[in-house]
Parts: sequence; C-alpha cells; structure tokens
Amino acid sequence: MKKSFFQIVCTLAYMLFPILGYTQEKKSFSLQEAIDYALKNNTSVKNASLDIQEAKWKKWETIATGLPQIDGKIEYTNNVILPDEFSQAAPSEDGGPNLLSFLFPKQQMKPSVTVTQLIFDGTYIVGLQSAKVFLEISKNAKIKTDKEITKTITSAYGNVLLNTESLLIINNNIKNIEDTLKESQKLFDNGLAEEEDLEQLKITLNDLKNNKVRLEQYLDFSKGLLKMLMGLEESATLEISDSLEDLSENTLELKGFGDNFSVFQNIDYQISLNNVESNRLLYKAEQARRLPSLAGFFNLGSQGFAQEFGDFHSNQWYTTGAIGVSLDIPIFTSFQGTAKRKQAKLNWEQAENELEEAKIKIGLDIKNAKADFQLAKNTLINKKDNLNLAERIEKKNNVKYKEGVATSFELRQAQMQLYTSQSEYLQAMVEVINKKAELQSLTK
Repeated sequence: MKKSFFQIVCTLAYMLFPILGYTQEKKSFSLQEAIDYALKNNTSVKNASLDIQEAKWKKWETIATGLPQIDGKIEYTNNVILPDEFSQAAPSEDGGPNLLSFLFPKQQMKPSVTVTQLIFDGTYIVGLQSAKVFLEISKNAKIKTDKEITKTITSAYGNVLLNTESLLIINNNIKNIEDTLKESQKLFDNGLAEEEDLEQLKITLNDLKNNKVRLEQYLDFSKGLLKMLMGLEESATLEISDSLEDLSENTLELKGFGDNFSVFQNIDYQISLNNVESNRLLYKAEQARRLPSLAGFFNLGSQGFAQEFGDFHSNQWYTTGAIGVSLDIPIFTSFQGTAKRKQAKLNWEQAENELEEAKIKIGLDIKNAKADFQLAKNTLINKKDNLNLAERIEKKNNVKYKEGVATSFELRQAQMQLYTSQSEYLQAMVEVINKKAELQSLTK
C-alpha cells in the first residue's frame, strides 16, 4: 500500500513538473512584444477598454428612454378604522358590496399595468446624437491611452537596456583595470613603477565598483517599473531580448518618417474635435428644451374589495382601462433657460477656439518632434565616432603606460574619456529610440 501511494505521488509530481516549470519560466520580451503585452494587460489600457463598454451601454440606456416603458403595480390597503355605519350596512342582493362598502372597503387590492411611450421630445433626439459622440470620445481616449502606453513602455524598456548594457561595459572596465593593476603591482614590487601609479588605478577601480552597485540598483528598479507598466506580476522574472544597438540601428534606417502625416489625423486633434461636437450638442439640447414634449400612455387595472383578506371573489373585482396623451409645454422659466443657452453657446465657442489652438500646437509639436528625431540620429552617429576615437586613445595610452612612456595620470584621463564616451553613446542610443517613439505617438 505504501509503495502504491509513493508511486502515485511520483507520477503526479512528474505530470505537474512541466506545469510548475512553466509558471516559473523566465519571460523574455522584445520591445514590440513588451508593447503588445502592455496593450492587453496594463491597468490604464484595461480601464480605457471598460470605458468603451460603459459608453456602449450608455448609448443603449439613452435609446431605451424612447422605447415603450411597462410598469406593474399592486396596491393593498387595510382600512383599520371605518365609519360606524359600515358595520350595519347589509350586502347587496347579488352578494357584492353595497355603496357604503364600495366607498369604505375594509380590504382593498389594486393591481395595474401601465404602458408609456415617448412620442416626441427634442432633448431625446439630441441625447441619441450625444450618446454616439460619447462613444467616439471613449474610443479616442482608448487610442490616446494606447499611444501613451506605447511611448512609456518604449522609454522603460530603453532604461532597462541602458542599465543592462552599462553593467556589461562597467564589468569589462573593472576587469581591465584589475588586470592593469596586477601588472602595475608587479612592476612596483620590482621597483619599476611609482606608488602613485597604483593609487591612481585604485581610485579608478573604486569609482567603477561604486558605479556598478548604483547601476545594479537602477537595473532592479527599471525592471520593476517595466513589469508594472506591462501588467506583469511582481514575482515574474523579466528578460529582454532586444539590444540597444539593434533598436537604434533600425531607427537610423528610417527615412522620411511621418512626412506624409496630416495634423487632422492626430489623436489630440480628434479629441479636440470631439470636444467641439460635444459642446455643440449641449447647446442644441438647451435649445430643444424650449420645444413641447409629447407622450402617450395606456393603463389597465383592477380593483377588488372585501371584509377579510381571503374573501376577494370574482364578483368583487372591477376592471378599469385608460388611454391618453400628455403634452408638456414650457412657457416661462424666468430667463433661466436663456441663461443656460447663453452659457452653452459660449462653451461651444471656447471649444472651437481650443480646436484652432490645438491644430497650431500639434503642427508645431510634429515639426519639433521631427527635428528632435533627426538631431538624435545625428548625435548618435557623432557619439559612435567619439567612442571609437576614445577606445583607440585609451588603448594607446594603456600600451604607453605599460612601456613606461605615459604616466598614470595620462592613463586615467584617457580612461575617464573612454567611460564618458561609452555612457554618452548608450544615452544617445536610448535617446534616438525615445525620439522615434515620441514622433510616432504624434503621427501614427
């Protein structure tokens, strides 16, 4: 029995192992995969999608107000105090209640059904148009959110790459300094090097190690931020598959990016246009309030009487029915309606002014984004050339130092210049990727 139980446990463990391994598997993402994942799992994106669903139901709510409305109602009354004459009144010849019982029943039941139908209301017509605009606003807000998340994920992904590749470079620099320090220590032991040479190298090494600790903290934070923006669980292990160099090189190859884009296609312009339309409809709704509204109704009910609750008989029920219309005519509101219409008209005019301002501003933003993108591309090319020069200078000074031609101070200067060039090159790659994302958010 024990053996069988052990075999079952082993079998289950074997079956579950792939599942457990999968849940703990490292998740590797390229930049586009990270963006796609965020566009499905980011909290802001999910809320924007819910806003669209809410807007769709809001539209149906508005439509439903103009469709037939059916209400059922049951009223029960127990008249605990009645006139004294009621107790002396005799029933009618057919067994039904007499006039006194009809006027003052002990038990009374009134079930009814009422159907109402809106026939004409100007505000309802405007409401239908507003519901459509509200849905369009929600959809454009979702597009705006997607663009912002795409730009934010690109920046966060770039920061992870920056810190990751900075760590790789600084580890390589530490190794090179440690190797040089070992060689210098041997020279110093043999009396062929100055103690200052060792001290200069140790200062450089200490600075690099301190920067390494700082970069490790930055990397951990940047990964946590990226996971949060993507909608990944905090416990998930995030790996990135793209490299800064590949992403920046692909960006450099873009020609005429966003040149054929119109300001009118920009999502911020579309949102401003929605705002104008929304305010126009609010003004139209205030105007529609001056129009009369017409509604029809049909009521079918029944009324029963009895002395006791269980004594309701068929001959004690009376059926009633009614059909009619109601016309609501606004006459005078002490100029309140006029004030509301004036305010709505002013808000509409303000929205139109903001639309014109948005058109100009968006045009300038696109122009500046294109210029910034081109400048970032040129800077990247420049920083790459500077890095190549700094690497050659550092290598020459390293050789000269080992041959005793260059001083440790000259070597340190060359090393600092190299480290600065390395950092600037990485920053330039991140910058060109971010500037592309910025331009893309305005023109795609």
